[in-house]
Amino acid sequence: MEALEVKNVSKTYGDNKAVDDVSFSIREGEMFSLLGPNGSGKTTLISMITNLIPMDAGEIKVFGETVDEKNLEARRNFGLVPQEIINHGFFTVNEILGFVSGYYGLYDNRERIDFLLENLGLTEHRHKLVSQLSGGMKRRLLIAKALVHRPKLILLDEPTAGVDIELRNSMWEFIRRLNKEEKLAVLLTTHYLEEAEELCDRVAIIRKGKLLKTGATKELVSELTLKQVILKLCKEVDLKSDFLTAKKDLEYTFQLPNHMHVGELLNSLQMDNSCIEDIIIREGKLEDAFLNVVSGENYGS
Repeated sequence: MEALEVKNVSKTYGDNKAVDDVSFSIREGEMFSLLGPNGSGKTTLISMITNLIPMDAGEIKVFGETVDEKNLEARRNFGLVPQEIINHGFFTVNEILGFVSGYYGLYDNRERIDFLLENLGLTEHRHKLVSQLSGGMKRRLLIAKALVHRPKLILLDEPTAGVDIELRNSMWEFIRRLNKEEKLAVLLTTHYLEEAEELCDRVAIIRKGKLLKTGATKELVSELTLKQVILKLCKEVDLKSDFLTAKKDLEYTFQLPNHMHVGELLNSLQMDNSCIEDIIIREGKLEDAFLNVVSGENYGS
């Protein structure tokens, strides 16, 4: 079953088309990333998925349930970690998670709350007022709130913005665990493209409200980037190649399609390989693919 279906969704503010006829889906247990520059429509899409703002056109379903203000079943199936940190003032961590549990009709939810507090490093802070927590601790609390009712889909809108590396790594380790053990589907928006590349099965790239590209992460990287090969030689050699892009001293830099092997390059150069001191290979990254898509360039085979 599809965890999330977004079909032909649009949203306009005055003359600005924030989201323009966007369609994509996320499978149960899949980790999916929605990538785009600032102002591309990512947060607007999440706000429509969670029914915080109405869409002008289209349809959104969560595990087959249409998202609207009357459908409580759809709401029970997802949890939201918003981009902005919300300060709950004079309530404690325990009280906040109890209130959220009660919202979903879970009045005996201590086991789940304890589980989340332990795995998000909040147990020793459970009796603190939210206003006393650091920014990183508030981020952890937002994740606990989103997971307290055992949703099958979590929406993470820039969850690691301004978060230190240790917290980021522990948070992703926990999300991976839930993805595996509870088949939790994940929709992630992030400007840390290395996160999306490492974590997500598929990605979608959006710009100015239009969905430009969707596909398996590794396949998009292979399709939309080039492989860089640097040959460090022991002497000056006159090399002729369409793939040669730079030369500095005895270092020769080549850009190859990802399907091309280094052996093919070396054979095409017809050189004495004994003068090669080192070969450095740098594979393309999701960041390169993303920049190529949003700039309109075309790479690959």
